[in-house]
Amino acid sequence: MVALNQLVVVCLAYVAILFAVAFVAERAALRGRGGWLLRSPLIYTLSLSIYCTAWTFYGAVGYAARSGLEYLTIYLGPSLVMIGWWWILRRLVRIGRRQRVTSIADLISSRYGKSNALAIAVTLMAVIGVTPYIALQLQSVVLSLSIFAAPDVAQADETVEAFNPVQAAFWVALGLGLFTVLFGTRNLNVNERHHGVVIAVAVEAVVKLIALIAVGIFVVWGLAGGLNETFARIDSSTIGTWEVQGSRWATLTLLSAAAFLCLPRMFQVMVVENDDEKYLQIASWAFPLYLMLMSLFVVPIAVVGLDLMPAGSNPDLFVLSLPLSQGQNGLAMLSFLGGFSSATSMVIVATLALSTMVSNHIVMPFWLRFRRSGATQSGDVRNVVILARRLSILLIISLGFFYYRLSGGSSALAAIGTISFGGVAQFLPALLGGLFWRGATRTGALVGLGVGFAIWVFTMLLPSFGVDAALSRATFEEGLLGLGMLRPQALFGIEGLDPTVHAVVWSLALNTVGFFIASVFGFPDPIERLQGAQFVKVMDHAGPTRSWTASVAGSEDLMIMAQRILGAREAQDFFRRAARSQGLPGGLPEPTPTFVEALERELSASVGAATAHAMVGQIVGGTSVSVQDLLAVADESAQMLEYSNQLEIKSRELSETAAQLRAANEKLTQLSVQKDNFLSQISHELRTPMTSIRSFSEILRDAESLKDADKTRYATIIHSETLRLTRLLDDLIDLSVLENGQVTLHMGDSSLGDILDRAVTTSLTGLERPIAVTAPEEAGSIYLRTDLDRLVQVFINLITNAQKYCRADEPALTIRLDQTATALHVDFIDNGAGIAPDAQAVIFEKFARIAGEEGEGAGLGLAICQEIMLRLGGSISYLSRENGTGFRVALPTSVIVERADPARVSVAS
Repeated sequence: MVALNQLVVVCLAYVAILFAVAFVAERAALRGRGGWLLRSPLIYTLSLSIYCTAWTFYGAVGYAARSGLEYLTIYLGPSLVMIGWWWILRRLVRIGRRQRVTSIADLISSRYGKSNALAIAVTLMAVIGVTPYIALQLQSVVLSLSIFAAPDVAQADETVEAFNPVQAAFWVALGLGLFTVLFGTRNLNVNERHHGVVIAVAVEAVVKLIALIAVGIFVVWGLAGGLNETFARIDSSTIGTWEVQGSRWATLTLLSAAAFLCLPRMFQVMVVENDDEKYLQIASWAFPLYLMLMSLFVVPIAVVGLDLMPAGSNPDLFVLSLPLSQGQNGLAMLSFLGGFSSATSMVIVATLALSTMVSNHIVMPFWLRFRRSGATQSGDVRNVVILARRLSILLIISLGFFYYRLSGGSSALAAIGTISFGGVAQFLPALLGGLFWRGATRTGALVGLGVGFAIWVFTMLLPSFGVDAALSRATFEEGLLGLGMLRPQALFGIEGLDPTVHAVVWSLALNTVGFFIASVFGFPDPIERLQGAQFVKVMDHAGPTRSWTASVAGSEDLMIMAQRILGAREAQDFFRRAARSQGLPGGLPEPTPTFVEALERELSASVGAATAHAMVGQIVGGTSVSVQDLLAVADESAQMLEYSNQLEIKSRELSETAAQLRAANEKLTQLSVQKDNFLSQISHELRTPMTSIRSFSEILRDAESLKDADKTRYATIIHSETLRLTRLLDDLIDLSVLENGQVTLHMGDSSLGDILDRAVTTSLTGLERPIAVTAPEEAGSIYLRTDLDRLVQVFINLITNAQKYCRADEPALTIRLDQTATALHVDFIDNGAGIAPDAQAVIFEKFARIAGEEGEGAGLGLAICQEIMLRLGGSISYLSRENGTGFRVALPTSVIVERADPARVSVAS
């Protein structure tokens, strides 16, 4: 028989080895070494064995002895999830990497608008739901220790006075707590990955697999006499005659699959610790193979144990008691280490994951809220986070210990595991709904989680303490408050269901119904809807669509905050990389929206998305969305309100109208000053000639003693103003036709030289103040195919403007040509004073006139020129120059022809 003190020494030595392995792995990861091992699909697959706790190592045998092949359901669920990795796990891992989530609470809160209230709810539910599971691990270790403390294997269940199970559970819990604190919270990882923990879990996965297979080989070939004899024993045992209950099998398979997805420790190793999405391809078949090997000898061990062990022996301990009963102390020690590995690895990873959730979503938000100095003031946030996680680890393990004490430690391991599975399974509707349904809302998630969790507590958790413990006997028999419909094991008056099936079906069903109804009748805020679009379409697009506003504080404040969380070295490295990417080596990066968003993602890997969002928000302010984001939101609204085709069409039309109104509003805001000038100018341009016409016509009508010369002069003024008014109306009509696209182009061929000669001749005819025009000689060798009249109109306007507004003593205009691979440039440059910079932006607007300039024009010429060039496939722009005024007319090279087509030549004179 192995002495208890020897067993303790072996456990301490084993823990020391694990600590050394983890320490070496962490150092290798920090130095960038051992990547082939630390980041490999093999290690990733073995880390998933964290699912195989003491329940599967010890409890699976007891489960088979009590319920036959039903134990397979705890393996079937995870296997189905892994085989179907393409649909759910791949999406989860990609979202986790893109959103930099640190836990399942972080992922759910990120999906629903980074709601910290939702993150707190998920965290508290996870802590309560996992507490029975931690108690299960304590119970398994205590039971395995008790069998070594008993003087005879047959008395294993009658613990001797020297062994106090509660005291043993306390020391085990304390040791696991301290070990976890040293193991996983020595520093704050910037990506919440624990390479040392993962390597240690992988080592423990190998140990427990070897231990269980070794015991199985011993039982089959050492005790049963071989395979044939073992199969004969199975056929003749009660296990071989167990009937399969379809509803219970389906419920337990669903429950184990849900727990595999939603358990915080599974999310930690499966999503957070995943370095490459491709690992899932290998794990999809390797992990089910591992589970098959773990379950391979469960039935033989259970059958032989029932045959050989005394009546009343605990079947959960057959893995230990069978070797001990045959004097195989070494094998029993190996078996104990396998069970110890299963329990310790679960507790370590589970408490690490839960402590991350508690610190990120409960401690840090409240610390920020009640700390007036904010995120940038003195006080290292890293120390607060690490301290919060250490205390959280001890608190969570303490809760497991108290549950063990309150429950009496007498329940079968499988029963305790099922209770915990039922609690975390309540995350499933909100999780899957958030991944696949854009209409899912934060309100729906809160309602569903609240309803489902309350039913789970009432129908599974509280009854697990026994009658007259948490619930009175009257509640079990008559219902809560005497209402027969509220009996914990016959909810709503439905009797005859298996208690587990009853609790799981009711909690998940009402959870899903509440989630759906509240989501349908709720309405998410913009950030929540944008996050929903990113989650649902994570396989379709890359990159976030939300951005911070430009109203950010200085980079120094962000740097101080980042150092509080990431540490000085990591923060400085991040800021240096950002500065180099902005072309600012040696300095701090500009706090652009892109940089602030990247910083938030980096911080979220250490303190969670919701906390990082709040901390950055303290400094930055608010967030904004792009027009594309708003259009996506509008489209999502249409889908959420898709009750019928008619409503869908109306919703889409409303969304498009809203987008157009937003664009129009933005344009109107930008042109508000121009609008006022437009109304004032057109009123002035119309009223001035009409006033003159009215005034002089009244003089001609009323004055009887006017001389003939005065009458002629007044009539000439009326005629001149009429022509001016006519030109204004003609220009307005011409501009309206061009803007509406109703103009018809009359294409023709001519040399550029002829076109310029025609424009110059027309512009300078009859001018009182001539201007010297110099045209390029090479223009005669360039032939164009375009609307010649419209192009001449543009040239005439530019030449006329130069003549009117050039204030040089000897005005001169130079026309230059420049041809590139894509365009032919015709530049008109005079020797005047140029146009002021503040006026250059509006010269192409309607009725735009330069302040201080005199002239008869209405300010429509350049606007008409711009519209003409758009129709001709070119452009017109102002040339910024130190001296003189310049305009560039750009024609696409497609209008240049080798030579003029005789049939299309237009006379340029």
